[in-house]
Amino acid sequence: MAAVPIQPLIPPRSGRFRLRRPSLGKSALSRNEARWGLIFLAPWLIGFLAFTLFPMIASLVFSVTNITLAQDTPLRFVGLENVQRMLADPQTWQSLGVTFRFAAFNLPIAIVIPFVVALVLNSRYLRGVGIFRTLFFMPYVIPFVSGLLAWQGMLNLETGWVNGFLRFTGVENPPNWLNDSTFIYPALVFIGIWGIGAGIIVNLAGLRGIPTELYDAAKIDGAGWWGSLRNVTLPLMSPVIFYTLVLGIVEVLQYFLVPLVINNGTGEPGGTTLFFNLRLYKTFFTYQDMAYGATLAWLLFAVTLVTALLVFRTSRRWVYYAGEC
Repeated sequence: MAAVPIQPLIPPRSGRFRLRRPSLGKSALSRNEARWGLIFLAPWLIGFLAFTLFPMIASLVFSVTNITLAQDTPLRFVGLENVQRMLADPQTWQSLGVTFRFAAFNLPIAIVIPFVVALVLNSRYLRGVGIFRTLFFMPYVIPFVSGLLAWQGMLNLETGWVNGFLRFTGVENPPNWLNDSTFIYPALVFIGIWGIGAGIIVNLAGLRGIPTELYDAAKIDGAGWWGSLRNVTLPLMSPVIFYTLVLGIVEVLQYFLVPLVINNGTGEPGGTTLFFNLRLYKTFFTYQDMAYGATLAWLLFAVTLVTALLVFRTSRRWVYYAGEC
């Protein structure tokens, strides 16, 4: 094998040996790659700056002023007056309470049902999985307002087919789903189940990623269906469950469109649908109080951030990652 000649290091005039660093990003090829990278990133960067960062900064500025949409009075700096008003406003805490009560009712169902349906679709005994997967996902791509109007008709007290079916089965006085404070949350959950297709796909992808040899090992150890579910499926699906939980918390704290369409944002029946995000919307666009609305928006941001951080904190105890030692 021929020896590779080694180039001697030529000392500089100062007498010290120095190695020349490669010139990163200075060649024509590097500059061209960086230029094209920025071009491809430009739509996202422009969208982030125009529709996320700038509105956040503007809302923070609004929260310390007296700005309104009509602006009858001179614009001035008010400091923490809007925060003090918000803390003393009983409707703020009432709407937060409504939001958290609905979250406690809705989140377990919104997490468990897609997981259970994905388990059924992942069964090796089920035929036509692709057809069922498509059928479950199709309602998700239907325009949301159209789906809400359809559900509003289906849950109608007199003409809805849900109550018609209940009368056919012998229920003489079916519930007034959308105008009874006892049944309004189950009705909203029914409407939410209509769009669980995306959650089913996410859970199904997680189930397909579990190695089959783990189930074979559990079967050799004598584990039945329940033992495999508890000791193999749930631990390895915990990152997916954690992901859906965090997204579910963010979505339910921003719950807005369903009560706006169903009950025109009135909060009926009995204030049970006066969600925080609905109050935020009415403050901005009905009462046209931009400063107070911005303050409410930052409170919602803080509540969402604290809740998500608490969930991340507890995830250390129940989320298992296969790559961990």
